[in-house]
Amino acid sequence: QEIFHLITQVAKSNANVLLLGESGTGKELVANAIHYNSLRANKPLIKVNCAAIPETLLESELFGHEKGSFTGAYVQRIGRFEEADQGTILLDEIAEMSPYLQAKLLRVLQDGRFQRVGSNKEWRTRARLLAATNRDLEKEVENGRFREDLFYRLNVIELYVPALRERREDVLPLANLFVAQLTNHRARFSA
Repeated sequence: QEIFHLITQVAKSNANVLLLGESGTGKELVANAIHYNSLRANKPLIKVNCAAIPETLLESELFGHEKGSFTGAYVQRIGRFEEADQGTILLDEIAEMSPYLQAKLLRVLQDGRFQRVGSNKEWRTRARLLAATNRDLEKEVENGRFREDLFYRLNVIELYVPALRERREDVLPLANLFVAQLTNHRARFSA
């Protein structure tokens, strides 16, 4: 209930949100709820898993590229920040991002500007950023693996999504929901 209360408050804001919690706790569901309860709900929600895209392609994925800017760039491609303009972009597994891309992301957060790979032209985005990670970003900063200035830009609002073992009272309602969904409401748990 505390998370739901925070979501309704956070959704009204345009501030960046850092979603923290272990894998599988529902950080992406929280991001969905923030977006769909915001004034941006009718705009795109774009999700990028930073760990699932090779570092060499992540820059192009985020910012786009111009035709011929690298081998295999046969056509111009807009990036995810451009797609998310006026909507929301979720950068999942943000701690996996290289220092080079962290610096480029910092610039986008500072003034909303970026360049497509292979272009000198600046583009602008007004996307709201949500970032998620299962790592302790403060430790990543201390160990020099994550930029401190980027951490503070991301961490305007921090939401911790607790693991199920931290909220055992939710086990039975979730189990009931899953049984109902899986059996088309034809089965339930006995007392």
